[in-house]
Amino acid sequence: MENKSGIKRIAVLTSGGDAPGMNAAIRAIVRSGIDAGLEVYGIDDGYKGLIEGKFHLMDRMSVSETINRGGTILGSARCKEFKNLEVQQKAVEKFRELGVDALVTIGGDGTYQGALKLTRLGVNCIGVPATIDNDIASTEYSIGFHTAVNTAVDAIDKIRDTSNSHRRCSVVEVMGRYCGDIAYAAALATGADYVITADIGFNMEQIIKIVKKCQKQNRRHILIIVTEHITDTSDLARQVEIHTGYESRATVLGHMQRGGTPVWYDRNLASRLGTKAVECLLNGEGGKCVGIFNNEIKVFPIEEALKMKKNIFEGYPELTEKLS
Repeated sequence: MENKSGIKRIAVLTSGGDAPGMNAAIRAIVRSGIDAGLEVYGIDDGYKGLIEGKFHLMDRMSVSETINRGGTILGSARCKEFKNLEVQQKAVEKFRELGVDALVTIGGDGTYQGALKLTRLGVNCIGVPATIDNDIASTEYSIGFHTAVNTAVDAIDKIRDTSNSHRRCSVVEVMGRYCGDIAYAAALATGADYVITADIGFNMEQIIKIVKKCQKQNRRHILIIVTEHITDTSDLARQVEIHTGYESRATVLGHMQRGGTPVWYDRNLASRLGTKAVECLLNGEGGKCVGIFNNEIKVFPIEEALKMKKNIFEGYPELTEKLS
């Protein structure tokens, strides 16, 4: 990659919730940067580490044997104070002290907002989407989403085995914050009877109706998938049992969906997006983020990306017809 910008040093950080594939993105950024003749610094613990000056020079061996590791080797931490201008200016001072010219930020929308603020203060930043929630609209898929769905599907399959043995209704809560993509994808893959997301909404009457319909079909197992923050999953299972007499159990999959070895898709996506991020910086771009649509890498202004809305399951009418 040709260096048209004249930059010599770049840095990379991960912020927000960890996602499988973050390490593959770090690896791609470090090695692409070094191959382009740049010095690449890692920043520990996200924006918190940035304002504390936790920079360290990385080489090719720094990211050796990391492409298959979950989590993030750079660590992550919440940093609410980064919303304050004086804290942002302190971060810019840290860049100037080290002579770092640009930054790649890996994370979700909060990470993007931080990158946009730094760009406006003179530090060119490129955002790389990494969140299991898949709630970044400027990309069809974010790093970590496919692995999280695989984890959820594997767990639900196991729950189905035991529930089928005991003739139960399983209410399974998946992650996703306020985005229903994990729930939709897992519901399709496991043949769920009902899915509850912010888009579809919570309708107890409809849920009871579906469970009773399954009872009439003499079903041994009923599966309901719900996105977190919609309702109390344990209470929902109790209400189903009270109103239908069908033995019900609730399972919250929780943070297990964040962990584990990233699947091939997340490793490849992370590698492609990380390389593209470095290319953008070499072209002198800032305030941008990278994403993928129809297997093609795209670049968007972060400000525009934060305003975009999406639902990757809009093209699946049979899903909402069956599950709503």
